[in-house]
Amino acid sequence: MTRPAYQEAVRASYNAIAADYDEHFADQLSGKPLDRAVLAGFAELVRGGGPVVDVGCGPGRVTAHLASLGLDVHGVDLSPGMLAVARRLHPELRFEEGSMTALDVPEGGFGAVVAWYSLIHILPEEVPGALAGFHRALAPGGRLLLGFQVGEEPLSFTEAFGHRVELDFHRWMPERMAALAEQAGFAIEARLHRERLPDETAPQAFLIARRTEADG
Repeated sequence: MTRPAYQEAVRASYNAIAADYDEHFADQLSGKPLDRAVLAGFAELVRGGGPVVDVGCGPGRVTAHLASLGLDVHGVDLSPGMLAVARRLHPELRFEEGSMTALDVPEGGFGAVVAWYSLIHILPEEVPGALAGFHRALAPGGRLLLGFQVGEEPLSFTEAFGHRVELDFHRWMPERMAALAEQAGFAIEARLHRERLPDETAPQAFLIARRTEADG
């Protein structure tokens, strides 16, 4: 499969840091009660509504958390290194290699799509296409959960955990991301904008949206 150069750089970077990343961020959700509340509320909304795909799942931390909340969920990620960690830590769950800009899933086959801090790694001009792909993957009435950093300037890293990387974190203003989701055929149901914690570099935002096209 031919990928854009920047995606190959993201893939290689996360392959290099997968084990260190998981060790450093293993307990990240434990200190973020608002983030857990968003995930719990989302799980309550979509539970029983069909399978869920966690796009850009990394080491599977959020995938496993959603599974613990009663969701039929599997993960998709670009990085084989991250997927190896996810499969080792959560052998009871399914993880597949794939790209959110070419999501290979059945049309209308999912009750929910989660992109928890993964849209931030694709180019801003490709986000509308990714959101359209999420829309196609959802059954009518299906829901989307987005998590992302708030801001207008990207954050770039050339080194992480002692490894050379090429990673850009594209930040978004919540109103802009909400507008793009609406243009893709979603209705915004909830949004949370919280201030940054001491170990974070930016405020954070979460959106829950519902596919409206062809509802009812």
